[in-house]
Amino acid sequence: MLNPIEGEMFCVDKPLGWTSFAVVKKVRGTLRKMLGTSNVKVGHAGTLDPLATGVLIVCTGRMTKQIEQLQAGVKEYIADIRLGATTPSFDLETEIDAQYPWQHITREQIDEVLQSKFVGTIEQVPPKFSACKVDGKPAYKLARKGKDVEIRPKTLVIDEIEVLACGLPAEPTLQVRVVCSKGTYIRALARDIGEALGSGGHLTALRRTRVGDTLVTDCHSVDSLLEYLEGETYVTPEEAEARRLEQERADNKLRAAALKAKRAKKQHATQTNN
Repeated sequence: MLNPIEGEMFCVDKPLGWTSFAVVKKVRGTLRKMLGTSNVKVGHAGTLDPLATGVLIVCTGRMTKQIEQLQAGVKEYIADIRLGATTPSFDLETEIDAQYPWQHITREQIDEVLQSKFVGTIEQVPPKFSACKVDGKPAYKLARKGKDVEIRPKTLVIDEIEVLACGLPAEPTLQVRVVCSKGTYIRALARDIGEALGSGGHLTALRRTRVGDTLVTDCHSVDSLLEYLEGETYVTPEEAEARRLEQERADNKLRAAALKAKRAKKQHATQTNN
């Protein structure tokens, strides 16, 4: 029996083209229908861009208080990068704006650059087309209006980076696995890898395969999650509130008993010393 008011956590494999908020909206709409109330809090633990797929953790009720902790978990991505060209957004959201030589790049050079420059604690400038705040506004809103956006570098940690596939010398394509900390923009990493190789680079595909202990293989598709939610039974908001009050009373009794025992122990020690 599900208790979304008290708190549930669902792991979703976000589909291509969906915003993270669109997934939250679908889950919230289904829960509201099943519970017969609009009083259902739903949020996600870490945004994925529309052009990315993979692990998106959705929390409800009081479980949303755990979102910050969940966001802090180590993340793993599989990223497809095209060298020799850049886009303003560092991915396929925008058109190519510049071309660069790439024929000089070798697989050996890639391995050396990745390990020497992109493992450990690094500084990264987030993309202008991102939710990073500039003067209190999301940077992407300013960038889409053609305004000059200056974003400060952020410190982050990349634990692992390895090449899974390389199209060189025939094609300037690269697929890497990245294990990194919260706040890492893989789009910006694609840009920086291209620059470090004396070329350009942008992201062509991205899949988040892990958040903390949650693997993408543990996740529901959106459709299967909604089907599951529609077939479950639920603790009603009234029952959830009654359970909360009952638990609160039990906790208060335990605290009172612990305090009483502490006072008795202190009194006994005082009498013994006298």
